Amino acid sequence: MTSRGAPRMCSKRDRSGFDDAVRALTFHPPAHVRLETVSDPVLESPGDAIVRVERAGICGSDLHVLHGRETGLDPGSVMGHEFMGRVVAAGSGLTLFSEGDRVVSAFTSCCGRCFYCVRGLSARCVEGRLFGWVQDGVGLQGGQAELVRVPMADATLFRLPEDLPSDAALLLADVLPTGWNCARLAEVHPGSVAVVVGCGPVGLMAVAAATELGAQCVFAIDSVPERLAAAVRLGAVPLELETGDIGAAVRHVTEGRGADAVLEAVGSPAAARLAFDLVRPGGTVSIAGVHHEPHFGFSPGEAYDRNLTLRIGRCPARSLMPELLPVLERRPELASVVTHRRSLAEGVEAYRTFDHKEDGCIKVVLEP
Repeated sequence: MTSRGAPRMCSKRDRSGFDDAVRALTFHPPAHVRLETVSDPVLESPGDAIVRVERAGICGSDLHVLHGRETGLDPGSVMGHEFMGRVVAAGSGLTLFSEGDRVVSAFTSCCGRCFYCVRGLSARCVEGRLFGWVQDGVGLQGGQAELVRVPMADATLFRLPEDLPSDAALLLADVLPTGWNCARLAEVHPGSVAVVVGCGPVGLMAVAAATELGAQCVFAIDSVPERLAAAVRLGAVPLELETGDIGAAVRHVTEGRGADAVLEAVGSPAAARLAFDLVRPGGTVSIAGVHHEPHFGFSPGEAYDRNLTLRIGRCPARSLMPELLPVLERRPELASVVTHRRSLAEGVEAYRTFDHKEDGCIKVVLEP
């Protein structure tokens, strides 16, 4: 992501009438999250909005930081990039939003007018930044807090219907668009045989997307029974990772070829290798999982010999929200991936529950 420079310091009169401090979950290396009091966000430019958070998600990529797979986050940074709530302060330059509006934010900010934004690739906005990532003092504080500042709010925020349940609305911030984007990049279409590797929240949304796009058969692979059961409810055929011959099951329904599309939603060398092993010659592997290893689990030569199409990259969540809202309204069962709700004060324990997949946990939301 490109930098927009150091944040401007604001005076007391810029604080829009809020208290001097809010509660938030903050990062402390090497691997700790704390509930702390932090300075309240302020309007730093006319295009900013302040959102009072009603729901915030804990994402699998938040765990990359805690486990040291992703480094560079400043100590004390507010965590989280999934949030929805209400606008409680609006900059003078906003034209689409005002105080009281119910909104969800994309997990990255975007301008809505650059080369990438106008082509539907808001995740690569030239001015965009990831919420919950501050490095060397530059970046955006996260949404696991009572209040959060949203820059370029007219383009970054998306208006929500008042009757859409909050848990469902939160899915628009990241996991539903990311799962949908994974299926779209895999070119799933009517008659396809698709395999989803990993049934966390994003993988489950990829299952839902593949069924929405008309796949003839969707296999779902995981080792956690609760996640496989959730995949079945969304229309998938479950395959337990550690038992049986997964490849044989896929080949059985494809006349020995392998899957037309494999959607990898884990982000590990083993998952990438499994995806490669299951795809047919001329098929597509689409990767939504965030990878940190220096090399994929398969070689360029192997990909060449398989005539493989590989699609990978950050999801343009804001670009996809208009088309996904009707899907979410039509399929309220998608919100069933939210299995645990916790207060912000319980956030540290919520991280542990999510990390260790305790108590059948699939998705945790925080209610500041």
